[in-house]
Amino acid sequence: FILTLFMSKTIKYEMMILLTEEFNDNELKTWAFNYAKTLRKLNASEISVISRGKRDLSYEIANQKRGNFIQINFSSIPKHIENFSSSLKFD
Repeated sequence: FILTLFMSKTIKYEMMILLTEEFNDNELKTWAFNYAKTLRKLNASEISVISRGKRDLSYEIANQKRGNFIQINFSSIPKHIENFSSSLKFD
């Protein structure tokens, strides 16, 4: 019973998306919109997207020294996030 109650409770999440600096503003908006749309399909609520701009990376990733940072805040039930996180592509 306790586990079921916990799994059905809405929790606030924060996700940071890092994209290469070559993306223009329209492409960044498309990426952010697609993530938000996917979250909405998974019954997430209170979705907000915040562009954090181009920033230097602490260390190189795939020969990149800078990247575009997009923050997405949302609320969801943990079991929905398990499905979402397993569908993310990590390069």
